[in-house]
Amino acid sequence: MQNIAALTINPAVDMATSVDHVVPVKKLRCATVRRDPGGGGINVARVLHRFGLDATAIYPMGGSIGQLLRRLIDAEGIRSLTIPIGGETRESFAVVEEVTGQQFRFTLPGPQMTEAECRSCFDALASLECRPDFIIASGSLPPGVPEDFYAQVSRLAKERGARFILDTSGPALKHAIGEGAYLIKPNLNELSELMNMTLADQDSCIHACYSVVASGGAVIVALTLGDRGALLVTRDNVWRASAIPIKPVSSVGAGDSFLGAMVWSIAVGHDLQTAFRYGVASGAAALLAPGTELCLRKDVERLYREVSIEAIEVPHRARDRLSKTSQ
Repeated sequence: MQNIAALTINPAVDMATSVDHVVPVKKLRCATVRRDPGGGGINVARVLHRFGLDATAIYPMGGSIGQLLRRLIDAEGIRSLTIPIGGETRESFAVVEEVTGQQFRFTLPGPQMTEAECRSCFDALASLECRPDFIIASGSLPPGVPEDFYAQVSRLAKERGARFILDTSGPALKHAIGEGAYLIKPNLNELSELMNMTLADQDSCIHACYSVVASGGAVIVALTLGDRGALLVTRDNVWRASAIPIKPVSSVGAGDSFLGAMVWSIAVGHDLQTAFRYGVASGAAALLAPGTELCLRKDVERLYREVSIEAIEVPHRARDRLSKTSQ
């Protein structure tokens, strides 16, 4: 049994509802609200739980929304390690326009955290009684948290002998890969921002992923490409998965479902290609779920058989860079 710690420094209560039309000024009458626990690491822990693995969800909690978040997580049977903070835990919400089927997503920044509160979150992770085999850090940084926070977590993972898995963006991602990770899961926009370049085709995407691997930024890069599928890049392999044709109900939680299923598969001993296949199936399964719901395992197992993966020959310029780095 693997010990897994899932850190969410900027958790949320995710709300989802619908309305006939989205129009300005006019008062909009919404349908019943659905509330789910949210934030990257929390969602990954929820997916792991659905696949039969327990993870400790570590997160700051403040105010009445924080109390609600804890109750929602407890109701799913997930173990929590909470850090009290003075600010109010954030809410995020998604609204589906019923006439068009389009989804509008609104994400709030989160509470301002003090230096002492940031330190308490880090110390909570560092003081876990059972040494974690995996440390997962996922989601944005709220105001007040230093940009190198995930880099500090990466160093801690190395000290503890844990595999560090990261899903974030912007300066937080850039700082963290300077320390290295076992696996990172950017989407196309996040990787483009990291590399400061437009990734217009498959070769440029592979080259960017290889650059991260060659520099020691990650052992594995899982790049999600929306309706174009996904890429998985290591030093020795490049695999491409086509997107499963699905009419999406909601896009909320697709990336977290992808990552959670991949971590589960790796943790139970599957090979990397199998883990990638489960990740793609779970990301697709999340698209079938309403509102802020995540993937359901029954949907994942059904879609798993539909995932098509092909090996890709590494572009010469990417192979040359890897060769020079290895010398």
